[in-house]
Amino acid sequence: MKQTVLTGLLLAAAVGLIVVTCSLGPKLPVDVSSAIEAAGDNGAELEKVITHYRTAGDTLKLEAALFLIGNMEGHGYATYDLKDTADNVVTFDVNDYPSYDSLKTSFSALEAEHGELDFGKKELLTDVESITADFLITQIDYAFRAWQERPWAAHLSLDEFYQYVLPYRGSGEPLEPWRKYFFEKYADLADNMTDPTDPVEAASLINDDIKTYFTFDPRYYYHPTDLGLAEMLQTGVGRCEDMTNITIYAMRANGLAVTSDYTPAWADAGNNHAWNAILTRDGQVTPFMGAEANPRHYRLAHKPAKVYRKTFAQQKDNLVFQEHKQEKLPGWLRGKSYVDVTDDYVQTCSATVTLTLEAPDSVDIAYLCVFNSGEWKPIDWARINGDQVTFDGMGKQLIYLPGLYLNKEVVPYGWPFLVDSTTGRQQFEVEEDNLFRAQLTSTTRRKQVASTDGIEKSFLTPGVEYELFYFDDGWQSLGKATATDEPLVFDDVPVGCLYWLVAEDSDQEERPFSYEDGRQVWW
Repeated sequence: MKQTVLTGLLLAAAVGLIVVTCSLGPKLPVDVSSAIEAAGDNGAELEKVITHYRTAGDTLKLEAALFLIGNMEGHGYATYDLKDTADNVVTFDVNDYPSYDSLKTSFSALEAEHGELDFGKKELLTDVESITADFLITQIDYAFRAWQERPWAAHLSLDEFYQYVLPYRGSGEPLEPWRKYFFEKYADLADNMTDPTDPVEAASLINDDIKTYFTFDPRYYYHPTDLGLAEMLQTGVGRCEDMTNITIYAMRANGLAVTSDYTPAWADAGNNHAWNAILTRDGQVTPFMGAEANPRHYRLAHKPAKVYRKTFAQQKDNLVFQEHKQEKLPGWLRGKSYVDVTDDYVQTCSATVTLTLEAPDSVDIAYLCVFNSGEWKPIDWARINGDQVTFDGMGKQLIYLPGLYLNKEVVPYGWPFLVDSTTGRQQFEVEEDNLFRAQLTSTTRRKQVASTDGIEKSFLTPGVEYELFYFDDGWQSLGKATATDEPLVFDDVPVGCLYWLVAEDSDQEERPFSYEDGRQVWW
């Protein structure tokens, strides 16, 4: 894969508009001055870092400090409480439960008692307001030591060092001093290597060690924050974001150019995923899974429609920096520090779609959505031009839906469509006057098997009631039926659209499908 060139990584001391910060004397980049001003009383800590390296005459570390401070706004650590709809706090800790199943049972019991529960933000500790000079100086000094002393880091350019080694956090975890710990832990690593200049070998050895003390635990799906190092070392478990973060700590502390890539929502399954990526000697970025699978031995389990890379630098092409009419933006798409790297993972294409409804005058942004865990979730954005929207960099052989973000919800504004590498774009539009009888055997992708009497084997659970939906400006019900040993039959089903068969009381992980030549075709 080609190395992705991130925007906003030019040296803060060398480019950009400048202003005068009187207390520091010399001129500073405008982003640095903005961060110091936003820091309030903590601005003195940021100024100490700048003064420290100016006094030492270390221009490289000074420029690194300016880069970190200039991109610091937007980074921080938030704490959360579990609350009911009346905003009452409900006590809940994933570590109180011995297993994922027991946790889910207890959580369901809590919701039966208190009603719907969700995590609400309690406090936000922004980096500019909370970081200390000692922490930042130690981070910078150890980052340079790793770059200069580890033999596998010698190939890194200054820009690559800024992107993949220098940043002091992986995501939204609490700030903790991890560099010294991991720098010393793997101090003798080169002595055990076949080729001490090979970053992939070094990363593989470190990852093999991480596997011995940290692993995945689904209970942490219910943990509202990314873990800090102390908690990760104490529990030895976490979710995929924690796995990538502890790997980032261990490897950046030793001069390995490692970051985290992620898909916000799988396009052919529920949930999302994050994994690591490392920059190799030939400038390629190679994916792997921290605490699980080494570089060159890792493949994604599902299909991503979009892949993004977490960055420390602010990416000025992101939606939050663009002019837009609507004030509210959906979830993670408000982020300042991520970049699209989908082309590094899958073949992509563009598609222009026509909205089926006229967008409100107050809206000029549309969203590209994938179906994930029973919802159409936004994964990209584009500007509306008349009644059309062009989305770029889309993974092929996947279904999408154009939508608008209205009243904090994604609202369908077009037909679901498939981007196909051979036939172009296929739209799943209802033919209401053209009906057929559907015979259904599953709620998700299965290998269809015919018995000796020619009847397809059913993977549905006998005695369970299923409801069939078709998509027409939202999911519309075609009725319910109780499964037997034979396929479920639904009459008067509209031709040409997208369908969804859902079991009673399910978790809505069933996948949508089209119906072609008498078979369910899964998406």
